[in-house]
Amino acid sequence: MKTFVISLGGSIIVPEDINVEFLKEFRELIVGQINKDAPKRFAIICGGGGVNRMYNSALKEIISPSIPSDETLDLLGISVTSMNACFVKLIFEDLAYENVIDNPTKKIKTDKRIIIGCGWKPGCSTDKDAVLIADNLDADVVINLTDTDYVYTKDPRQFRDANKIEKMGWKDLMKIIGNRWTPKLRGPFDPSAAKLAEKNRLKVIIAKGTDLANLRNIIEGKKFKGTTIE
Repeated sequence: MKTFVISLGGSIIVPEDINVEFLKEFRELIVGQINKDAPKRFAIICGGGGVNRMYNSALKEIISPSIPSDETLDLLGISVTSMNACFVKLIFEDLAYENVIDNPTKKIKTDKRIIIGCGWKPGCSTDKDAVLIADNLDADVVINLTDTDYVYTKDPRQFRDANKIEKMGWKDLMKIIGNRWTPKLRGPFDPSAAKLAEKNRLKVIIAKGTDLANLRNIIEGKKFKGTTIE
């Protein structure tokens, strides 16, 4: 059975309000794929996104920016990912494994073809949890759904001369994202996750999360928009 790990950004689940229309269509896509003739399994790891950043910023504003440690901010973010994952699990009803996976290294015994997970430990984002669960489930690809359609040479929201990259190696990615994770970091992939993915020889596809027709193409092995890193 082919297993896909999807890292679903929290800013896609809750951009401002809960993204109901997107989640309806996302549910329909995943359910349709598990019911096709060729068996597929999906592990969906939910991020915290803007809600996480909102809580982080509010905490620092209330008690002083210098007081919360990175570990404290990470633990706060993990609780947001848990809430998002709980919600996403419920939209799949009894098609999903009954437990939200909060330890991606622990063996999972289930016949369910949809598995939902959240953040695990401080020091990384859910991107790394997606890489860890890919190793756990013998998946060879992680689809990282973000708010951008490719990895760019610069942040395309700030620089008009940013160029998209369709294929790249892990060392090239590290030149763009740096080497250190921080709870406030925004980028195409978590540096700690990138290091582990390179070590595990894992392929990661970065793609725009709200383009579900494109996600279908990725899953079905068709031409797609996005950056492949391996």
